[in-house]
Amino acid sequence: MRTATRLLSRTAASSVVVAAALAFVGAQAAGQTASAAPKKASPAVTCTASNTKLTVTEVSRPINHLLLKATNTGTKTCYAYSAPFLRAGADAQAPLPWAPETTPQSVVTLEPGQSAYAGILTYSPDGEGGADAKTLGVYLTDKKGGATGKEKTLKLPRGGTFFNSAASVTYWQDNAADALTW
Repeated sequence: MRTATRLLSRTAASSVVVAAALAFVGAQAAGQTASAAPKKASPAVTCTASNTKLTVTEVSRPINHLLLKATNTGTKTCYAYSAPFLRAGADAQAPLPWAPETTPQSVVTLEPGQSAYAGILTYSPDGEGGADAKTLGVYLTDKKGGATGKEKTLKLPRGGTFFNSAASVTYWQDNAADALTW
């Protein structure tokens, strides 16, 4: 009986020591987590023509595509919402439709210096009509899907690009490959 009591006392004492050690380590970890918390960052803003550099380039693959690149030139993080409104040529009556199958899982967030990409299908044999356009008018979108700021007009590669009724644009993607794989 005495041996059982001694064994029980040692087990209880060991448990108390282990519990105290775990409590001490937990308190240290909690203190480190609290002190390691980042300072509050400045709030993000919507990407607009004034805080974003826009460029359009021709790509070799897939055919009939252009790549629109938006680079955050501001000092704050910006959100590239939805897809850009694009006007192919000065006489365009309506913006190119957005390709719904390219909707990303979340809004593309751009830290200063980072870029977002949108693929532009210029024409397809399934499309009708068409004409050469020398410029591409670009409006970025806000959180509600409306146009932001002023239109940015870009010159199209090769002095002009053919667009027909099948032309469309992807939603913003965080890399060029995803923007061109639809």
